[in-house]
Amino acid sequence: MHIAEGYLPPLHAAAWTVAAAPFVVHGARCVVREVRERPESRLLLGAAGAFTFVLSAIKLPSVTGSSSHPTGTGLGAVLFRPPVMAVLGAIVLLFQALLLAHGGITTLGANVFSMAVVGPWVGYGAYRACLRLGLAFPVGVFAALSLSDLSTYVVTSVQLGLAHPDPTGGVLGSVGEFLGIFALTQIPLAVAEGLLGVLVFRVLARIAPDELSSLGLKQALPGEATTTAVQERG
Repeated sequence: MHIAEGYLPPLHAAAWTVAAAPFVVHGARCVVREVRERPESRLLLGAAGAFTFVLSAIKLPSVTGSSSHPTGTGLGAVLFRPPVMAVLGAIVLLFQALLLAHGGITTLGANVFSMAVVGPWVGYGAYRACLRLGLAFPVGVFAALSLSDLSTYVVTSVQLGLAHPDPTGGVLGSVGEFLGIFALTQIPLAVAEGLLGVLVFRVLARIAPDELSSLGLKQALPGEATTTAVQERG
């Protein structure tokens, strides 16, 4: 749900940039610490960033000034926790704005806040909640990827509604209109993204079991741990 260049007033663009900046700075520190403590995780970090880049580059026309697409941030949130995805998502969005004209520079902060900050935190929260409820790991992964996608489009709708209130319904009316239009494409995309995430973790369980174990994700491996075990990582 990248908001295109010029579709946010300067004050709104600046405010969302200020809101997103602390998360990106904290995420950069987390990435440095992750690489220092677990050098073997670099390949999975790269894979998480590439997954986000590829999925979020699938652009479908939606609301004027924006677009519908998967986000891919839920995968990295489960692997490395949400702070890491703030910086990976910001890098992805910057490259897409510069190389693909997907999104924009002035709207970068707003796009980072919705896709790289809120999305990963909501997805990770859903994943942890599923495990605490004793649900199977694939259910948690599906929830993480699908809800990180949906929450991103909800925040984008709020951002656009605040910037462009409806003449009669005001901000709430505008947000409702954006949500309704986005839902036509975003709900099926979120379901598809959740299913894809389950498949990706099945592949990772086969080709990178040691790396998953080092990240505290033994429950992703067949026969390892119980579905109710929630691994805590520092």
